[in-house]
Amino acid sequence: MSVEVRLDPGRIARRLRLRNGVVARRLADRTQKVARIAEREAPGSMGQYVTWKVQDGPRGLQGVIVCDHPAIRFVLDGTRPHIIRPRRAKALRFQVGGRVVFAAYVRHPGTRPNDFMGRALREGR
Repeated sequence: MSVEVRLDPGRIARRLRLRNGVVARRLADRTQKVARIAEREAPGSMGQYVTWKVQDGPRGLQGVIVCDHPAIRFVLDGTRPHIIRPRRAKALRFQVGGRVVFAAYVRHPGTRPNDFMGRALREGR
């Protein structure tokens, strides 16, 4: 009596890539873990804009984490010193030391980069 086993590498790869396959589940778990860390590390309400998914990419399955907050580039890259001017009014209005102040413009000192997405990726490894 003999037994013959044939392996079809393409079929094995397809089975592993299935949404409910072992590899896909592990990748989804890890991607979700990194996304939760990014949500926690994000400044202000930016964490509410973090989403994740597992998709079939050009080189197989990949976990994708996205933050689509309108100011994400300014947070990740930081900003240089710049002037802020009013867009719809004649003056800017803000509080300083409990006092309301009006100004025609403000010299913003800039912000340092905050790469919370990169930190989440490194921490989630």
